[in-house]
Amino acid sequence: MKKIFALVISGLIVTGLTAQETPAPEKKKEKVVLSSRSNDHLMLQLGYTTWAGIPDTINQKGLSKSFNAYFMFDFPFKTSPKLSIGVGAGIGSDHITFTKTNLGIKENTSAIHFTNVPDTNHYKKTKLATVYFEAPVELRFSANPETGKGIKAALGVKVGTLLNAHTRNTKYEDKSGNLLNDYVMKESSKRFFNKTRISGMARLGYGHFTLYGSYQFTPLFKDGSGPEVRPFSIGVTLSGL
Repeated sequence: MKKIFALVISGLIVTGLTAQETPAPEKKKEKVVLSSRSNDHLMLQLGYTTWAGIPDTINQKGLSKSFNAYFMFDFPFKTSPKLSIGVGAGIGSDHITFTKTNLGIKENTSAIHFTNVPDTNHYKKTKLATVYFEAPVELRFSANPETGKGIKAALGVKVGTLLNAHTRNTKYEDKSGNLLNDYVMKESSKRFFNKTRISGMARLGYGHFTLYGSYQFTPLFKDGSGPEVRPFSIGVTLSGL
């Protein structure tokens, strides 16, 4: 009887020790479903643009702006769905305005000239437009990756190649400001411009709307072909799809 009792006690002790050493099963992590979220495939940007390093002799005036449109692919991180990589392509354009200034975009000179001409006949307003084909790459953060809503942020770079550079001159007037001819003159030439541009960019916002900023690392003009200016812009991004 004593032997049977001893065996029962020993069995209970072993069972207790085994139960203590056996870890509790881990709770399965809830799977994040991204199939129905907005991947921000389409990005439209409208912003204010100016030049860093612009000389005082250049009479830049008015509302200069940029307009960009990109189609992006979004690749979420498997280990962290709140982070993703955005890669895409699209068009970026800057429109810089000047007043009473002659831009020698097609002149046969070694460098582009910005000549102030308020004391002679001149165009009241001149716009310099540059258009690029660009490939942006972003590291993205989304606070709510399942819905695409909530706080969003992105940091990245974009590489572009110049498609077109032209000026648009309007309202030809005399030195007193009297209108002489209300017509538009356009001139186009890429000769003075760097064909490639590299820019940094950042975005921060909520849902489909974010504020963005971009800065061009490469000079706008070729070395010795114009002032060493670098465009930068701030504005609003609308993203979706």
